[in-house]
Amino acid sequence: MTKPREPNGIEPSRSEDDIQRDQLGPRGVPGAPDPAKMTPQRDKKTPKHVDPGHTA
Repeated sequence: MTKPREPNGIEPSRSEDDIQRDQLGPRGVPGAPDPAKMTPQRDKKTPKHVDPGHTA
């Protein structure tokens, strides 16, 4: 028995990764919280300590 396929140009509502995460948890441990947190790109790119440079 084959599963029905989505028509061309339409993505399924849930990916295979989403289904696996539901079954196995985010890190392969069922019921465990997801320890990953997203860091905004601007925070990663902005230096914490700005060196004003040196005068000649």
